[in-house]
Amino acid sequence: MLSAPRPGPDSRLTPRFFYGWWIVAAAVLLQFVFLSVSQSTVSVFLRPVVEELGWQVWQFTLGSSLSVLAGALSGVVVGRILDQRGPRLPVFAGALVSAVCLWSLGRQSNLWLFWSLHLCAGFIGWTLFSPLVVNTTINKWFVRRRGWALAIGSSGISFGGLIAPFAMTLVVDSLGWRNGYLVQALFVLAVVSPIALIMRRTPEDAGLRPDGDPAPSDVSDDSPQSDETPSYTSRQALRTSGFWLLLLGYSMNQAALASVLAHAVPFATDASFTRSMAALALAVNGLGNLLSKAVWGYCLQRYSPRALAVTAFSLGGTGVALMLLSAATAQPAFLFAGFFLYGFGFGGTIPISESLWVTYFGRAHIGAVRGVAQPLTVIGPTVAPVLVGVAYDLQGTYQLGFLGIIAIYLLAAVLVAVSRPPKLESTQP
Repeated sequence: MLSAPRPGPDSRLTPRFFYGWWIVAAAVLLQFVFLSVSQSTVSVFLRPVVEELGWQVWQFTLGSSLSVLAGALSGVVVGRILDQRGPRLPVFAGALVSAVCLWSLGRQSNLWLFWSLHLCAGFIGWTLFSPLVVNTTINKWFVRRRGWALAIGSSGISFGGLIAPFAMTLVVDSLGWRNGYLVQALFVLAVVSPIALIMRRTPEDAGLRPDGDPAPSDVSDDSPQSDETPSYTSRQALRTSGFWLLLLGYSMNQAALASVLAHAVPFATDASFTRSMAALALAVNGLGNLLSKAVWGYCLQRYSPRALAVTAFSLGGTGVALMLLSAATAQPAFLFAGFFLYGFGFGGTIPISESLWVTYFGRAHIGAVRGVAQPLTVIGPTVAPVLVGVAYDLQGTYQLGFLGIIAIYLLAAVLVAVSRPPKLESTQP
């Protein structure tokens, strides 16, 4: 007598809607919240906090730099957790810790407490729903459509740059900076906590294949696709020149990005533009970032991610040069054009870099590989915003600091351009 087939992995190999796209949707929201609370609104809080508490610019920016450094250190452990256990618990824990830290930032008036809260938020807070977490997960769910998935997922970064600075400027200017931090705390709890339930480690855990492809009959469900890059362990990756060139290149890129975000509003106001116009310039940055996603997603399906990285860095450097031109001429058109190009290049950072890392080192251990790279990757973005702040405090102008940012972009482009994918056999003991 025939019986009904039992539900199992094979019955879910060709769903009408691939669950990986739910992961991408979650990535959009998580990266939107991450950028909104950790980076894109930093400069909105800078002037009100510094003026009320009597701090210097570098002291305030050191808080966000410490957060980045702490996140990098925790990334070594978080990457391995993602490979072994998946992202659900880290995302939920990150939401709770971030909310507590943001609420506390709005209640404090002590510099050491300000720095300590940023360290905590960076170490076990918003880092746990950062691009490291969500894009490592996307890389495990997609191979053929990885370029599009990463580009769409990272659009959350674009929305964070487009919406958050303008919205938080309105909140801070009307309710004060202390209530601004409270609004951010509630925002994190409301959005990030429920999204944690959506996250899954790999498609194989659900009986699926990357991209929703059916499993070939002659291989097991957990075997990599035939067109995938061989996977490197973190120890193997560390012994390749490609690892170090990508690490240094993207550390330089992150240094430039973080420096502009941290000083964007005071740079614009010092150039005689209003705070509202400065916030609008940041929104234009977000618009350029958002519009770039379709371009980068299309190009990643057809062109070398290494060449695209050089292009993105060049656009960012050109944008910063136009910002300096706006300060010299007091022309808003140059300010907006500069932030648009900066944002367009910024928009390629996540999808291109994640494509590069997984193209070079495979997806099986990508969490561990990305995690071990984190501490060194963030040296640049930890130090550079503080140095720009010190240069401003010494000279009373952002000209030297922003010229340095352009030089950093050029160096990053050279480092990535000379990198090459390693050969697995050369990494064997």
